[in-house]
Amino acid sequence: MKLYIKYMVSARCKIVVKEELKKLGLHFMIVDLGEVEIMEMISFEQREALKVSLLESGLELMDDKRAMMIEKIKNVIIEMVHHTEEMIKTNFSNHLSEKLNHDYTYLANLFSEVQGTTIEQFIISHKIERIKELIIYGELNITEIAWKMNYSSVAHLSNQFKKMTGLSPSHFKKLKDKRRSPIEEI
Repeated sequence: MKLYIKYMVSARCKIVVKEELKKLGLHFMIVDLGEVEIMEMISFEQREALKVSLLESGLELMDDKRAMMIEKIKNVIIEMVHHTEEMIKTNFSNHLSEKLNHDYTYLANLFSEVQGTTIEQFIISHKIERIKELIIYGELNITEIAWKMNYSSVAHLSNQFKKMTGLSPSHFKKLKDKRRSPIEEI
């Protein structure tokens, strides 16, 4: 049986979910970002207990099909931007369509309607947060970051970064008080 969990965006979230499932005596096969597959059927009481315990950790068990699809879209984007070593070289719309087995137009319209922003803006926001992280780490120069994040040029990255943050990447690097935003708050 599959369960869908909102705000599950990191390895730490996976650990929390695994612990909560174990407490309820539920056995899981897969615990992935936003999605859990358990071996048995879950009773109403177990579902309610899981819902409450997840809420205490800032996570939310979902029932709404549209909300589940939005979370799947977000999780594919987060996985692609934050958790892969090399950016996907195909365009995002094709990648999302392939991963979620839906037409991109349907996904884009649903996302915009429910979230009040476009998939493209959501991707850009996450890419900018990832770029901030890479700049702060200082392991890569801006040219390497542009390549890693699949920008056509350093100028494109710099323009988009400045448009979103108000700062150039080099100015951002100099500012130590400008902190990154948690993934869940983007």
